[in-house]
Amino acid sequence: MAIHKSQRAAAQQYQNAVNNAQGHSFEDYIKRACVLYSQQGRAEIEKTPEPFRVTAKHRNDGTFSGRFTARAQPDFQGTLDGGRSIVFEAKYTTTDRMKQGVVTDEQAKCLQHHHERGALSAVCVGIQNSFFFVPWPIWDDMKNLYGRKYVTADDLKTFRVKFNGSVLFLDYVAQIGGRWIKGADCSPDRWRNGHV
Repeated sequence: MAIHKSQRAAAQQYQNAVNNAQGHSFEDYIKRACVLYSQQGRAEIEKTPEPFRVTAKHRNDGTFSGRFTARAQPDFQGTLDGGRSIVFEAKYTTTDRMKQGVVTDEQAKCLQHHHERGALSAVCVGIQNSFFFVPWPIWDDMKNLYGRKYVTADDLKTFRVKFNGSVLFLDYVAQIGGRWIKGADCSPDRWRNGHV
């Protein structure tokens, strides 16, 4: 039995390492889009640094110890051409569904506050090889809109964005994106009724 538990633990550790690496790749794809949007004059968006402090340096091998000093801010923040701010989380999964709970309570509160003040708040989602930019009001109302607290790639097809080696989060495949990004109301009721 102990062998079974250690094998499961090793398999879980491996899967966590794979997920972490793919999550970093996903963020790199988003960073590339940020550079592209900056070059095009469409937006200035940057990855938010993690609030981290070095607590000890290990001179022998060049490593260090550290700790997070505060709760993390949203993953990306910036300004769109025209002055509207943009704030979003980046979440990736290798599975076929994204759980609403991957956005922590603290992250949700922050995204909601920015949304209430007029920012473009969203969750940039990667589900396997498909990418989406989901407006915060839609993500926040997931249970009412989809009947459950997770979404699949099929659920999010309206919010699918282009990918060319970069996750082009401002470039939707469908029509919804341009109107929402330019400031159209994106309330769950309007979306549910097909008005966004």
